[in-house]
Amino acid sequence: MIELRATIGLIFLAGLYKSARQNLQDLWSNDGTGIAFFSMTMSLRRFSFIVNHLRFDDANSREERLAQDRLAPFRKLFVDFVANCQLHYTPFENLTIDEELVAFRGRCKFRQYLPSKPAKYGIKIFALVDASTYYSLNLEIYAGDKPQGDYKVSNKPHDVVDRLVTPISRSGRNVTMDNWFTSHPTYEYLLNHHKLTAVGTMKSNKTCIPEKFKAGKREENSSMFGFQQDLTLVSYVPKPRKNVFLLSSLHHQMEIDEATGAKQKSEIISFYNRTKSGVDNVDKLIRSYDVSRNSRRWPLTLFFWMLNTAAINGKVIQILNIPEDKSYRRSFIKGLALALLEPHLQSRKSNIRLSTDLRKRIAERTGDQGCPPLKKSTPGIKRRCHVCPAKKDRKTQYICETCRCHICLDHSIFQCAKCYQTKALQSVNASDED
Repeated sequence: MIELRATIGLIFLAGLYKSARQNLQDLWSNDGTGIAFFSMTMSLRRFSFIVNHLRFDDANSREERLAQDRLAPFRKLFVDFVANCQLHYTPFENLTIDEELVAFRGRCKFRQYLPSKPAKYGIKIFALVDASTYYSLNLEIYAGDKPQGDYKVSNKPHDVVDRLVTPISRSGRNVTMDNWFTSHPTYEYLLNHHKLTAVGTMKSNKTCIPEKFKAGKREENSSMFGFQQDLTLVSYVPKPRKNVFLLSSLHHQMEIDEATGAKQKSEIISFYNRTKSGVDNVDKLIRSYDVSRNSRRWPLTLFFWMLNTAAINGKVIQILNIPEDKSYRRSFIKGLALALLEPHLQSRKSNIRLSTDLRKRIAERTGDQGCPPLKKSTPGIKRRCHVCPAKKDRKTQYICETCRCHICLDHSIFQCAKCYQTKALQSVNASDED
């Protein structure tokens, strides 16, 4: 587990240095152009082996589960991740529902083509995101038309929204969505069943829009309102021959936002513009320090995306729990990566098969190693250092107080006797408490 966490720490570091898709040999290069932490933590061969063999389910039962669930290779980890996201966060009053596209061009039965997204090809994910903090609260992977079974669900916009808002049901919050999700029945269902309000744009072909709102020439920057008991419809003309429709169950008056000046936009439009970009901003944050590496396996691609989302959510939780911490997300990701690496570096410090230079660099990074001071052996007696290669035949008169083996100064880490005794006393006290 320590080694696996160190691997994830290196993946975060690669994204931090904008090197996630760079050739791994460049990251492990010893000519001064590589990143020192990579070679200090593990070899390139070991890192490649772990990443290439990452699996997230039981391969023995995968074929049986795939007959009913297209997400079987990734289902368990994804469900646990979403559950943890909901467990450790309470959202603010406004949330956004939209779709993300995880870039992927390999073989996948539910790969999508969305020309409006930067990647165009990939795996579509529906997301419920806090509009204020960009915390991903609920996520659902679009897997197409699934086979009959326990995992078969409807992919209609109304049903997708119904599943996504489950964590905030009956909380009185507001959900902002685009025209693919917006419909009159959906808004009424959210209000009556989930006790949630909603604001969103509508396509002009919706049958619930009166013809009077569509027909005729209207003055530029003008608005027309329509009211029902719980819903408000607004038609806005931003420029000639263009009409924008919005539906809201939150607003119930003909309010014009004075801050928009001559454009005379309604308060509904201004509110929608303020809260619509939650998911889009998550995409931007992911691209800033993206850890994704090129892969032909879609579960691994989703795993990289999950790490990106986890880093954003973690930073949001840190900001809300420690308001005085003004550090940037870059510092948070760096601290996260180093915290994942540290236990593995500590375990490597005693590996005598590593080179002298590498052990010195690890020692400089980890600081106090807890090594006992050296002392000289019986006067006149010298023996070969047990770390140096035999062909060097390097003789030394110093021995280690712990293992009593002869050790040369090149493979020693110095520590004063006072510090060593303090460290030993702490270890004894800790063992007594256990």
